[in-house]
Amino acid sequence: MNHPCGLRTERNEPVPLKSVSVDVEVQGHVASVSSTLQYENQQSGPVEAIFTFPMDSSASVYRFLARIGGTEIEAQLRERQEAQEQYDDALSSGQQAFLLEESAESSDIFQLRVGSLPPGESASVSLAYVTELAVQADDALRFCLPIVLNPRYTPAGSQSVTSEVPGVSGDAVPYTLSLSVHIYSPSPIQSVQSNCVLTPLDFLSPDHTEAKISLSPDHKFDRDVEILLYYSQPHHPTAILEVGQSTASPGSLMGDTVAMLSLYPEFPAALQSSLASCGEFIFLVDRSGSMSCCMNQSRTSQSRIESARDTLLLLLKSLPMGCYFNIYGFGSRYDSFFPASVEYTQTTMESALQKVKSMEADLGGTEILQPLQEIYSKPCLPSHLRQLFVFTDGEVGNTKSVIDLVKRHALSHRCFTFGIGEGASSALVNGMAKHGSGHPQFITGADRLQSKVMQSLQFALQPAVKDISLQWNLPAGVSTTNLSPPINTLFPGQRALVYAQLTGQVDSCVTGSVSLLYALGEEVVKNDLTFSLTPKEDSSLLLHRLGARAAILAMEGDVSGGVDSGVKEKVVELSVQSGVSSSYTSFIAVNTESKQILKGPLRRRVTPVVFLKKCFYKRPPVLLNALSTPAEAPTFSGGGLFGGRIACRKSAKGFSSPKLGLSRSRSPVECDSFSPPEEKKSGDPMLDLIGLQKADGSWDLHQSLTSILGKQKEEVAKTMPGESPAVWATVLALLWLHGQKADFKDEWRFLAIKAISWIKAQSGVDVSKFVTAGNSLLGLQLEPQVLGL
Repeated sequence: MNHPCGLRTERNEPVPLKSVSVDVEVQGHVASVSSTLQYENQQSGPVEAIFTFPMDSSASVYRFLARIGGTEIEAQLRERQEAQEQYDDALSSGQQAFLLEESAESSDIFQLRVGSLPPGESASVSLAYVTELAVQADDALRFCLPIVLNPRYTPAGSQSVTSEVPGVSGDAVPYTLSLSVHIYSPSPIQSVQSNCVLTPLDFLSPDHTEAKISLSPDHKFDRDVEILLYYSQPHHPTAILEVGQSTASPGSLMGDTVAMLSLYPEFPAALQSSLASCGEFIFLVDRSGSMSCCMNQSRTSQSRIESARDTLLLLLKSLPMGCYFNIYGFGSRYDSFFPASVEYTQTTMESALQKVKSMEADLGGTEILQPLQEIYSKPCLPSHLRQLFVFTDGEVGNTKSVIDLVKRHALSHRCFTFGIGEGASSALVNGMAKHGSGHPQFITGADRLQSKVMQSLQFALQPAVKDISLQWNLPAGVSTTNLSPPINTLFPGQRALVYAQLTGQVDSCVTGSVSLLYALGEEVVKNDLTFSLTPKEDSSLLLHRLGARAAILAMEGDVSGGVDSGVKEKVVELSVQSGVSSSYTSFIAVNTESKQILKGPLRRRVTPVVFLKKCFYKRPPVLLNALSTPAEAPTFSGGGLFGGRIACRKSAKGFSSPKLGLSRSRSPVECDSFSPPEEKKSGDPMLDLIGLQKADGSWDLHQSLTSILGKQKEEVAKTMPGESPAVWATVLALLWLHGQKADFKDEWRFLAIKAISWIKAQSGVDVSKFVTAGNSLLGLQLEPQVLGL
């Protein structure tokens, strides 16, 4: 089937979007973004342009402007139904109108409607939003401009959140994108990296705390724009105060001072190193057709399901003895490895590994709600905290229903989520982790799923932090109102952002402080932060917008399974007062100054999805052809702000260093087709070695191990000191990992901890002799202390 290219209608007529320009201002850990979309109607009659686009779920839209000719119209926030009726009334009267609203089902999807654009007329639409920057495992702050809006799989009987959007090729998008970023950092900027080609980093201050950078003008619409910012002091706790709006009433959110706290809890080393030895670990793996897509653009790239299989291998080898576990796969249906969670033993581990090898992306759509209901229906095991790991490419249409389910069971488990591939729903991945007291991770391009999963496993093995609270120490007459929901989880090295409203007269000559208190194990920990009470002035009111969004999300989160009229009224009131969008409000603008009443039929122009050509699955997909879906399959479709996709999305991170003007970005290539996994080595010696480890952490001295070490079994046996082949094999495996795979230590560290514990438990063994002999055999010079021995 030939698909029309670019922004076209079903009659192959051009849709009027011509260009998109984006200006980003980063202030420490948050960013203010302004996007301008230029339209031009080249048709003979009036048109209505509809544009569905992704946005990070933490973003807060606070301004919406439309310009037609010499007239500028600033949109107002109204209750959602009222705004929609006003828009429809304007169109029916032949007036020009603009409507911007958040999806009622998923907070990371917005729809813009440009109505009654006259023939030959130009218009520009500007929207501004603020967003928090996520912290990565390597301490980078991540800004992402979403370009991909995946088709959202919509269960039968539900309404699609990404409907009416045809498919086009990503290299045929007829509009342009420009992006500039202005960075203000509290500490010197070390470097900036991106998966797209950027101009050289331009420092604007001698201390390197201010810089600018731009997107290369020849950017292709084949990936999200991802920028990583590295500061010299990424873990430095800070408190920033922003003065209120002079025209707003004192005592109101916009009239008072707002504080943003960036907290990095300092866990005592002894408590941080003591890992939990028990727990129930449940791994829920997406096996829908889209998991057959490649992880990135390289011809040798794994598919997502292959990466998931390797990750499950690492997880199964890294689990502590004495825990319980189970593995679920889901698509249009779901299944589990065991009827209920089983104790982690050599037998159950081997049984699970055999089943992992046969896992394929062959279960159709993405029905995540049913397996979650099944998991939560199982009783929790006494003294074994439930840890749920969810792997998905995040293409679901019932996001809020899923998050509500996780939230209802928040007290019984922790939920760690992994969004795989470009366009994974940030609302789903962030929402499940946030309401499940866990931690979200996004894996795009050349990221390794395994390293990020191991970081989350470290968090899961940490005892649950309890009784988290904030204590303010402020001058008399100054009170605080928390805008953020209560902190329900803390992890070492991970930032916690807190927004608070300060009411009363703030004396800029004094200081205040706040204490973060929490219980870890049997010990109560206290972290103090002292700060100046001098608020800064910012015309954009960035912190007020983010604080309002935090308060809105907290109120919206109090409603599950229905709409509470009292909560809805409060959300609408705060949304209108602060100018920040919500799921209950919409931006509406009507050009009342125009004297021209547009006549004639109004044609609708829908921005289509971008999908990549020649992107093949390892086996024919079941439910991923949005243009010819099987009769029994629920339908789904989508669109993107700067593109989207129907089927397989392949995008390599290919990070470039703008400071050096280098780039490793690659153009899209075909995914090779692969055969189902066979009973043979993976081709990765590290995974092959890990695959030989026993559940207790030890290795046996077999030919398969010695061949990975590059030695003959006879030579290895001849040089063995003492009469302990298992100890000898385990020491050699540890030496090889440290000597050959040190760069991947974050992936094998937990199975190494198990191995060390097993070695220390063996009586009458001189470990130093084994290490010395192993160094000699493998040509290494590693001390026992390096191995943890």
